Amino acid sequence: MATTPRASGTKPAPARTARLSATGWAEAALDLIAEQGVSSVAVEPLARRLGVTKGSFYWHFPSRDALLVAALELWERMEEETVFGQLEAVADPRQRLRALFSMVAREYKTHIIYSELLKALDHPAVQPVIGRVSERRLDYLTASFRQAGLGRDDARNRARLAYSAYVGFLQLNLQLKQTRMQHEEFDNYVEHMMTTLIPPTT
Repeated sequence: MATTPRASGTKPAPARTARLSATGWAEAALDLIAEQGVSSVAVEPLARRLGVTKGSFYWHFPSRDALLVAALELWERMEEETVFGQLEAVADPRQRLRALFSMVAREYKTHIIYSELLKALDHPAVQPVIGRVSERRLDYLTASFRQAGLGRDDARNRARLAYSAYVGFLQLNLQLKQTRMQHEEFDNYVEHMMTTLIPPTT
C-alpha cells in the first residue's frame, strides 16, 4: 500500500482511462496522510499522484471531507482485522499480549498514520475515529490483562500504562525526532517492555 514519493521534477503518471475504485482513493489518501499529514489530503494532488482525472474522484465522493472519512474508516477497519483479528487464535493471554506487542512494534506505517492523526484531533472527522480506536485498544488490553490474572482495577491501570508507553514512544520518535534505535537496541526495548508489563505466570 505504501507509495514511494516521486522524485522532484518528474512528470505525473499519465491519466488512466479506467476509473479508480473508492478503496483505491482511500488507500492513496492514507499514504498521503502518512507522508504529509491530514491537511495534505486534497483531490487534485491525489488525482495527479494516481494518474487519474478528478472525475474518478467525484464518481465516488461528493467532497474531500467524504474521502477523508472513507480513509479513516478504512484505517480503522484494517487495524481491527489485521491486528485484533490475527490474535483471536492465541488462547493463552500472556502469549497473546506478547504477540500483540511484537506485532505493533513492527507496524511502522500504522504508527506514522496514528501520529499524524493525533496532530489533527481538532478535525471533526478525526476525533471520533481516534476516540473509538483508542477505547477499543484499551478495552482489548484490559481484557487481556484480566485474563492474565490481574484484578479489574489493576488490569485497567496496566492497560493505560501500556497504551501510554506506546503513545509516548511515538511522540519521542516521530514528533520529537529522537534518534531512532538500532535494530538490536529496539528489540531489547520491546522485550523489556513486555517483561515489565505482562504479568508473570503464577
